[in-house]
Amino acid sequence: MSLYTRAVRPALFSLDAERAHDLTMAALRQQLFVRALRLLPDIPADERLRQDLFGMRFEHPIGLAAGLDKQGTAAAAWAALGFAFAEIGTVTPLPQPGNPRPRLFRLQQDFAIINRFGFNSVGAERVARNLRASKPRGLVLGINVGKNKETPNDRAAEDCIRAIEALHPFADYLVVNVSSPNTERLRDLQESRALRALIEAVTTHVRGLVTHRTIPVLVKISPDASTADLLNSVDAAIEGGAAGVVATNTTVARAGVTAAGRFAKEAGGLSGAPLKTSAAGICRELFRHLGRRVPIIGVGGMLTADDAYERIRSGAALVQLYTALIYEGPGVVRRITRGLAERLARDGFSTIGEAVGVDVR
Repeated sequence: MSLYTRAVRPALFSLDAERAHDLTMAALRQQLFVRALRLLPDIPADERLRQDLFGMRFEHPIGLAAGLDKQGTAAAAWAALGFAFAEIGTVTPLPQPGNPRPRLFRLQQDFAIINRFGFNSVGAERVARNLRASKPRGLVLGINVGKNKETPNDRAAEDCIRAIEALHPFADYLVVNVSSPNTERLRDLQESRALRALIEAVTTHVRGLVTHRTIPVLVKISPDASTADLLNSVDAAIEGGAAGVVATNTTVARAGVTAAGRFAKEAGGLSGAPLKTSAAGICRELFRHLGRRVPIIGVGGMLTADDAYERIRSGAALVQLYTALIYEGPGVVRRITRGLAERLARDGFSTIGEAVGVDVR
């Protein structure tokens, strides 16, 4: 057991979950704390783990999932923790408080979290100011955008575009979030015609807004759609110009959750270990359908190197963590990248790209 799991995690877990989250984020904003994180062992450069995707270099495949740093205040800390990339958000164009508290719950026996934040955001202009002050060199930065709660779905593109106009100078890639379960009727935007129109409007605007470089636009999908609906939605998004898929968001299902657990019946999106099997299955379905047409970023339930390696072999070119960081602490990125290199060597792969999708038939 690490110092984090022996001492730090129990102290944080003795607090209300959102209070612990707020304290952690406050610490991660401090330069003194970031300098301390930089004293952790470096992740050795490893050519086997490098990939060029979306027109940019990823030093290894492990990134931070959206939802932890919603306000863009801790980008330097994510780099210090060893993440190759980090996704900020979800960011809405205008500030909004999100859903009432309590809205974050730990399912400790299941290594899981339920949240129903509901796109709490300081707004795109404020996030842009935060990123101007905190974005470090060398970290690939994704920015995840969504509509404000009061905006009707038929005007969702306007909201995403308004957020992107403020945030694009800091974005290496963008993600349109149509799959959070915590904003009423948001998932209706995954319907194929609505999604194609939304992505087409966003990608067209981004191409006109930024002419000196390409900013790829990805779409984040739900794990709760049927396979047929999922594939129709993804096809529509790609036809609309999406450069990749983030699979998946949190789930409203409770498969694998200890039913007698204290917070098992709380409403919201579930993340963590119980999501692993379904998220990996969705990744395989997507890769079987898409092949290498566009990259897949795999998210959901990965706590170990074995979990991440399975997701890569299931078709994910990159993977993202959130809940694993909460439960395993600041050494998790280093442990997983080291484990991935060992597994590539064991299985005779020269590069991580060779392993992508090999288990999909």
